[in-house]
Amino acid sequence: MKHRIVVLGAGYAGAYAAGTLARRLSPADAEITVVNAEPDFVERLRLHQLAAGREIEARRLADVFAGTGIRLRLARVTAVDPERRVVAVAAGTDAGGGGGDGGELGYDTLLYALGSRVADHGVPGVAEHAFDVTGRPSALRLRERLDSLDGRSRGGSVLVVGDGLTGIETATEIAESRPGLSVTLVARGELGARLSAGARGHLRRACDRLGVTVLEHTGVEAVEATRVLCADGTSLASDATVWTAGFAVAPIAAAGGLEVTEDGRIVVDRTMRSVSHPNVYAVGDSAWAVGDNGRPLPMSCASAGYTGRQATEAIVGRLTGRGIAHTKLEYLGNHISLGRRDGILQTVDDEGRARPKYVGGRKAARIKAGILRMSLWATSHPTFGLPRRRRRLAAAPDASAGRAIA
Repeated sequence: MKHRIVVLGAGYAGAYAAGTLARRLSPADAEITVVNAEPDFVERLRLHQLAAGREIEARRLADVFAGTGIRLRLARVTAVDPERRVVAVAAGTDAGGGGGDGGELGYDTLLYALGSRVADHGVPGVAEHAFDVTGRPSALRLRERLDSLDGRSRGGSVLVVGDGLTGIETATEIAESRPGLSVTLVARGELGARLSAGARGHLRRACDRLGVTVLEHTGVEAVEATRVLCADGTSLASDATVWTAGFAVAPIAAAGGLEVTEDGRIVVDRTMRSVSHPNVYAVGDSAWAVGDNGRPLPMSCASAGYTGRQATEAIVGRLTGRGIAHTKLEYLGNHISLGRRDGILQTVDDEGRARPKYVGGRKAARIKAGILRMSLWATSHPTFGLPRRRRRLAAAPDASAGRAIA
C-alpha cells in the first residue's frame, strides 16, 4: 500500500511543497493529495492590487499540478484528527468542475499549510461591516464596493485600519488607482515604526504625494456600516472600511490536539515537524518556526518559502532513509509597494531591526514586481529544476513519520 501524503492548503508554501514532493518521491510508493478550498492559486501578495482594480489572472490549480501525479481535492478543511490520522472536509467542487464529496481523508504524513486569515482582535463590527484583502473573494467584494463609490458624483471615503505592510500597500494602491476617492490610513502607533528613519520619511512623502491622510496613535474600538469609532471617543466617516490590522490562523490545529502557540500556530522543530505529533509538518503562516537567528519567523511569503523547503527536505529524508538537509531559515527584510511606480526595500539585521540604509522609488518597485513574478512562476511550475530521479521509500521508513511501506 502506498504512503499517503496529504497537503492542506495550496498557497505559496503548500503548492510548491506538494510539487517538490511529487518530483522527488517515487509514485510507486507514495501518493500525494492536495486539499484546497478554491480551484485557483491565489496570489495573496497581489490581492490589494486586485481590490484596487488591477486585472490579475487566476491560475487554475488543476493546470498547476497537471502532469505531477498530484491529486487535487477541492474542499474546505473542517477538522484534523492526528490520533486517527484523518482530515475532515466539507463538500465542495472537485477539480473537474463537478460536486466534490465531504467526509474524511486518511493520511500517513500530513503537511499543514492552511495559512492565515484576517484577525479582528475582538473588535465589534469587523466581521459584519469591514472588508479585507486576505482572500480572492473578499478582495473582489472590496473591488465591487470601490467601483460603486467611484461612480458617485462626490466620490467616497475609504478607511484602511492597520499600518502594517498590508495596510500601507492597500492604502497607497487604492489612492493611486482611484484618485477620486478619499483614502485615510489609521495607524495604532507611528507610521512605519519598524522602518529606518530614511524609509519612514520616504513613506510619508509617498502618502502625501498620493493624497493618503495618515492618522497615527489612533485605536479603533468598533466598526459600523458608515463609520469607525475610535478609542478617544471620536468617529471617522467611512464608505468602505478595510481591515488590515493583523492576521490569525484558523482554530483547526488547536481543536485537533496539536501543540500550538497562544495564537493557534503549530509548534514545530527545526525540520518543520510538529513537536507533539511527528507525522504532521507545518509550513507558512500556520507554523511557529524559529529562524536561524533564534527569533520566530514572521508571517510572510518569504517565511512560506523557507519553511516549505525545509519541510520537504525533512519528509523526503525521513521517508527514504536518507539524511535530512537543514535549509536556511532567515528573514532578510521587507519589500513594500507604494502604488505601481514606488516602493521601499528595507533590510533588517539578525535581531529583526531595520538597517539604516534602504532602497526606495522606482528601483524598489521594480524589485518588488520581480519578486512577485518569481513567486508566481515558482509556484506555477512546482517541479521545475528539481532532480528527475524519484526516490523510492525505505522498506521501513521512520516509524514516527507514518506507516511503513511493505
